[in-house]
Amino acid sequence: MSMFCYQCEQTAGGKGCSSFGVCGKDPETAALQDLLLYGTKGLSMYAYRLRKLGIQNHSWDIFVIEALFTSVTNVNFDPQRIQTLLQRLSNLMIEARNQYEAQSKEKLMGPAEWMAATTLNDLVRAGEQVGVEQRMKKLGEDRTGLQELLLYGLKGMAAYADHAKILGYEDDDVYAFFHEALDFLTHENPGLDSLLAMVLKCGEVNLKVMALLDKAHTSTYGHPQPTSVRITPKKGKAILVSGHDLKDLEELLKQTEGKDISIYTHGEMLPAHGYPKLKKYNHLVGNYGGAWQDQRKEFEEFPGAILMTTNCIQKPKDSYKARIFTAGLVAWPGVRHIQNRDFTPVIQAALDAPGFAQDIPEQTITVGFGHEAVMSVASKVVEAVKSKAIRHFFLIGGCDGAKPGRNYYTQFAEAVPKDCVILTLACGKYRFNKLNFGNIGGIPRLLDIGQCNDAYSAIQIAVALAKAFQTDVNKLPLSMILSWFEQKAVCILLTLLYLGIQNIRIGPSLPAFVSPAVLNVLVDKFHLTPIRTPQEDLKAILG
Repeated sequence: MSMFCYQCEQTAGGKGCSSFGVCGKDPETAALQDLLLYGTKGLSMYAYRLRKLGIQNHSWDIFVIEALFTSVTNVNFDPQRIQTLLQRLSNLMIEARNQYEAQSKEKLMGPAEWMAATTLNDLVRAGEQVGVEQRMKKLGEDRTGLQELLLYGLKGMAAYADHAKILGYEDDDVYAFFHEALDFLTHENPGLDSLLAMVLKCGEVNLKVMALLDKAHTSTYGHPQPTSVRITPKKGKAILVSGHDLKDLEELLKQTEGKDISIYTHGEMLPAHGYPKLKKYNHLVGNYGGAWQDQRKEFEEFPGAILMTTNCIQKPKDSYKARIFTAGLVAWPGVRHIQNRDFTPVIQAALDAPGFAQDIPEQTITVGFGHEAVMSVASKVVEAVKSKAIRHFFLIGGCDGAKPGRNYYTQFAEAVPKDCVILTLACGKYRFNKLNFGNIGGIPRLLDIGQCNDAYSAIQIAVALAKAFQTDVNKLPLSMILSWFEQKAVCILLTLLYLGIQNIRIGPSLPAFVSPAVLNVLVDKFHLTPIRTPQEDLKAILG
């Protein structure tokens, strides 16, 4: 079997994975994901039109965001789980088709005609016929690339919408846009201008989704507060929680109270320590390890149970496969999956494991500089800029990854002059967040804003500073140096472009799905720039 996937930064040769995914995705899983996306477009074709007739179905809305999130890089590698999703989709399609045909004489074609085959092999064969390469033959690389740019933006936005939904926060206008955009992706001959317009609209709606998720997090757990986080282990039994889902972490903390088990965060769960209603749990003791791509070494060395929430899973080694668990949409064949947040198997695995033999002398880092915390000292920040104590702000953040070239971000952070402040977010910060940057007049030179979705906080900080200085965001002493890996980074970039933010530097390499012609448009319109060397980029920014 062959495959074609170029949705992540690490795609083979910078062009596309064609025999086996760099992420670990096999051709069978790739075909099933392609089919899931194809059928989901069909469901949205009906949902989009039925909404115009005043008919809505929340089950269709929820399925669409879960299907999109399932196909994000490093989420679901289990063909059996995807087959179950396809069967569920088939039932929803029948329901939607029947309702639409009862209201209209129009018979929809293409993805709207899809029906699930009965066997896994037949589903795989069908998936091989609806991938990116088939559309590229019809539309060419420019239009196909813009379609994929929109699709990947929708995937990232679906991840954030799913997190918000889990905490009880939804927006019907957001669901309506998912259906509108997926229906748009079924148009046979889309124009470049209409594609670019829809891509920017995705960025606009994603801003609303990130605001919704910010509200979900802060209303549920309180606004993040600057907090010192232990990064060295304590003696005793332990559970390590990775991924992004704060609800999973909260439920685990509740179920482990009084059991003498220490809970550690990993990867993008690090910002959890800043939330008042999470850090109140005394057994949330610290953070272990770094970014997602180092997990196979770090999980092997961790002497306890491991819980993967949402994305970022890699193929588990046999040495820890029996003590790693998945939850939510994340899945790997042969790894035990937790249902309904009953973490009893995880807790038992932690009790059966040896745990840490001794305390390691305490070391800490500081997190929790969300927009509320930063703006509480806004007057101090503004005065420091006016007095020239702070010359420039650098937002250095985004996804981390394993491909060579990402040491650029470490070198850039180290080279930032001492009269400049670094804002950071997402797992890209692990390249430098344990270095000592000191402070400027009591203001830390490194401000950890949070997870990737906390780009919303960074935007709010930038907007507030622009108001304080009565200027445009693009005229602030602020530069964005971004790293990308997967689709959540894509939707954040689309939001920044929608807001008109210019001169963003992005790396370590450009997306394979952005053709030279499309890149020229982005460069001309937004001055989007590939990273060069830290020295060259700093010189260009600071003069």
